[in-house]
Amino acid sequence: MSEQKTSSELPSTADELICFAVYSAGHAFNRAYTPLLKKLNLTYPQYILLTVLWEEDHQTVGSLCHHMKLDSGTVTPLLKRLETLGHIQRKRSEKDERRVIASLTDTGRALQSHAGEVTKCIVGATGMDLQTLDGLVETIHALRDNLMQSPKQD
Repeated sequence: MSEQKTSSELPSTADELICFAVYSAGHAFNRAYTPLLKKLNLTYPQYILLTVLWEEDHQTVGSLCHHMKLDSGTVTPLLKRLETLGHIQRKRSEKDERRVIASLTDTGRALQSHAGEVTKCIVGATGMDLQTLDGLVETIHALRDNLMQSPKQD
């Protein structure tokens, strides 16, 4: 754990806040991905959802929500749009009709062939080497996990 700081030592401007750094970096990523994904007729969130399915196909909506750290109100519209585009199909589980399973179609699976080039372009755009990026990903995951475990302040 880090030591407690006094109010005068804490960040006081937007540029000093970790939340603003992560927020603005997120927007920069979205802008960097947009032209690459436009060629594939995908949005950044749709691409991330497909990436999760390329890693493991035939997932429940709940599993996708857990993996993406999003709620079903955010994931379901992404799934609907990807289904409309012909990249996935959704079916009720035969074992439990309350569960919906999302699966890649051949078209959705074929999009994975573009993933390497997209990633290569994004890695290049960061101006960082893979070792630095791996460390950054690990640090951001720890930050996210700590924040998710932090008790809510009333």
